[in-house]
Amino acid sequence: MPPLKTHFTDASVDACIAARGDARQQQDCAALVELMQRVTGQPPRMWGPSIVGFGEYHYTYESGHSGQAPLAGFAIRGRELVVYLTCESEAQLGLRERLGKHRMGRSCLYFKRLADLDPAVLEALVVESVAETRRRYA
Repeated sequence: MPPLKTHFTDASVDACIAARGDARQQQDCAALVELMQRVTGQPPRMWGPSIVGFGEYHYTYESGHSGQAPLAGFAIRGRELVVYLTCESEAQLGLRERLGKHRMGRSCLYFKRLADLDPAVLEALVVESVAETRRRYA
């Protein structure tokens, strides 16, 4: 089995953000770092070449596949930012309706500007996601 790409590294978070983001994205990333550090109580670390992650947990799927992943994280993906979330509960779905302009993948919340989102709702989503991840993988 090939090694996992998503593992923490010693790469610089600031250097990654500076290399990948424009000025607006860099400001948005600074705000996301503050939010996620506050929620998790953990400093930012690079996970793989592009994910800024906070904290970590160990998972094992029914298939036997296992690994480590950040409790919370985000990345710059071209013109969009993505926040990695567990967002499945009714409460979280209700929060998403009030979040603002975004789109959601399975566990990826995509948006172009942090200013398009309600910051209190985003924080509540991150808090719920971290709590759910800790509950599932304690």
